[in-house]
Amino acid sequence: MAALLAEVSAPERGGAVAFLGTVRRGPDDGPVTAIEYTAYEAMVVAEFDRIIEEARARWPEAGFAARHRLGAVPTGEASIGIVAAAPHRAQAFEAGRFLIEEAKRRLPVWKRERFDDGTAQWRDA
Repeated sequence: MAALLAEVSAPERGGAVAFLGTVRRGPDDGPVTAIEYTAYEAMVVAEFDRIIEEARARWPEAGFAARHRLGAVPTGEASIGIVAAAPHRAQAFEAGRFLIEEAKRRLPVWKRERFDDGTAQWRDA
């Protein structure tokens, strides 16, 4: 997260919002031990670039950074990180929410959950 924050830091940006999406294990998720994220990496990078360009058009004074991990990510570790920094906190929150919602909706990343018993299952969202 520190590297993402460093990418967007600037003296004129007084508010920064960081979001980490972590692999969870909860009552609705089942006994998940990890999620395997699969994608054609070049497509993910290109789509993230498009999302960030759209964000820049809406918040031209802001800075943005985002990464999504691929491969197996154990429960409790982050799979995605986004940062938005803007002159004011309201803009930073708005822009950060835009980034994560668009990434969730548009990134071509597939998820396969691994469970305690060794089984695995593809997940839609």
